[in-house]
Formats: sequence, structure tokens, C-alpha cells
Amino acid sequence: MPFQDINVQEDAEAREDLVRLTGRMAVPVIVVDGQVVVGFDRAKLQALLASP
Repeated sequence: MPFQDINVQEDAEAREDLVRLTGRMAVPVIVVDGQVVVGFDRAKLQALLASP
């Protein structure tokens, strides 16, 4: 599955985007088809990835 790895510690613009998207400064943030998952939530990620 293709993904994009962004280091928000080194990329100020990406860091601002992260805060705008989530309302906070927390990592990891994973976006699956527009659904935002903050932190590592295995069950939620599996559900999102299993959806057609």
C-alpha cells in the first residue's frame, strides 16, 4: 500500500498542516480515504483498510 512519510519535526509547513487537520500536535497521524486516525489504533486502521 503506498504511503507518504512526513517528518513534522523538520517540515514547518507540514507541522502547521498537522495542527490544522487534527487541532493538536500529536503523532502519528494516519489518513485513510479522508478519515484521520491520531495515534496508533490498530482496530480502527484495520476497519478503514478493510472498507471497500
